[in-house]
Amino acid sequence: MTDLKSALKPKFRAQSRQFFLLLALTILTMSLGLAMVASSSAVDSFKQSGDAGALFYRQLLYAGIGLVGLIIASNLPMVFYRRFAAVLILSTLGLQVATVLFGADINGNRNWLSLGPISIQPSEFLKLAMVIAFAYWLSQLSDDPIRNRQIWFRVLAYSAVGLVLVAVLGRDLGTGVVMAVMLGFLFLFAGMPWSWWLSIALGGALLAFALIQASPSRRIRFDAWLNPDSADPLGVRWQFEHGTWALASGGIFGTGLGRSKLKWSWIPEVENDFIFAIIGEELGLVGAMFVILLFFSIGLTMFHIAKNQTNPFNRYLVIGVMLWIVMQAFINISVVLGLLPVLGVPLPLISAGGSSLIATLGAIGLVLAVERDRVLHLGRRS
Repeated sequence: MTDLKSALKPKFRAQSRQFFLLLALTILTMSLGLAMVASSSAVDSFKQSGDAGALFYRQLLYAGIGLVGLIIASNLPMVFYRRFAAVLILSTLGLQVATVLFGADINGNRNWLSLGPISIQPSEFLKLAMVIAFAYWLSQLSDDPIRNRQIWFRVLAYSAVGLVLVAVLGRDLGTGVVMAVMLGFLFLFAGMPWSWWLSIALGGALLAFALIQASPSRRIRFDAWLNPDSADPLGVRWQFEHGTWALASGGIFGTGLGRSKLKWSWIPEVENDFIFAIIGEELGLVGAMFVILLFFSIGLTMFHIAKNQTNPFNRYLVIGVMLWIVMQAFINISVVLGLLPVLGVPLPLISAGGSSLIATLGAIGLVLAVERDRVLHLGRRS
């Protein structure tokens, strides 16, 4: 109880420049996201509820909850994360099993679970739990080859279970791709043998191809992406094409905040997966490049924080969160630009959605806790 009360009291004194820079970049990116959600969701929100600001008010509530989670996560001692790493991953895997069994099907994916009056997307919190648990287990790697094989087996087994629950049984291939990329590079950073890594990467690519071929809707979208000039009688490329129109119409400086034309029911999921298209339309190339620069800066700041860590557990935590946020942003923007097929992945800190925003803010709070722990131990040594 004492630890919880302490965590609820934010402590921002005597922290490093990287700590405050990451916090400032996070708040700036989230604030831009709130403004873009307010703009992009106004039309759909009015059609659904008669209130143009309904979706924005909901996102504002999620942002408040996420900031509370960030403050709590950044103030908890690192021993808390080590102690409850296994509990966190087992509980989130349990929620994902419940989602597969009892969750709601939305757009062909079963990735939402209703808990009374609220609905959550457990896979977002599963990503955070995986980063914590795997960082804890990988930090125990040593010179003992037998012990190391046991650790790698455990990590790979939990990874396989999580990916099967999310991408295969839950049919959420987009989130599965983000998880696979995040974990793959984390394992490589932790020292996985190249022969293992390449074999697993090849197996993952073959599994992804099989999942695409097994689903008619995925296969059609993938073929449409590979053949952009072919006939499109089913309108598979509608979302991407209108997103491209939005980006093109923005020019250098954009049409102005709130003045998008393509948000008028021309782009499905405009406040979610394709919000970057509205950023390009309303804020222009300058605004789009600014968003890319924000994510680059967040990633670079986290990299500097990770580089300064002497504890492998802390270092792997930061690397895992960095890979999650930066790679998911890269995938989302690549989809809007047509570099990847449509995957249904939100833009971190910017797209509408409570589970994604709260989990991402909690993950950034975890990175802040790591940097706070480093500064605290520096102070003790001095």
